Amino acid sequence: MSYSQPPPQSPYGVPPAQPYMAAYPMYVQPAPPTNGMSIGALVTGILGLAIVPVILGHIALSQIKRTGEQGRGMAIAGLVLGYVCIVAYVVLIVGLVLFGYWLDDQLDDFYY
Repeated sequence: MSYSQPPPQSPYGVPPAQPYMAAYPMYVQPAPPTNGMSIGALVTGILGLAIVPVILGHIALSQIKRTGEQGRGMAIAGLVLGYVCIVAYVVLIVGLVLFGYWLDDQLDDFYY
């Protein structure tokens, strides 16, 4: 009876992996493209252009629903950033107007 040598082992005690051969060629379906309007909504939202990302985001969501493209998360993020910018600009304008009234009142008291 003849004994064969044991298979070589790695230094960590785990046997070396055997190469895997697929029985048939694998075909991967390409991912759908990303909607350009959603990218534009996100970029303009980051730049703080207020109304532009809101418009682009709504158009992108409509196109994504119709065509099945990717980019829904970017469109929603652009919408959120756009609405946050609109609220921030309104608060800023109201604050500046109130500050102007206050400053006018202070200057009237100072000069009279």
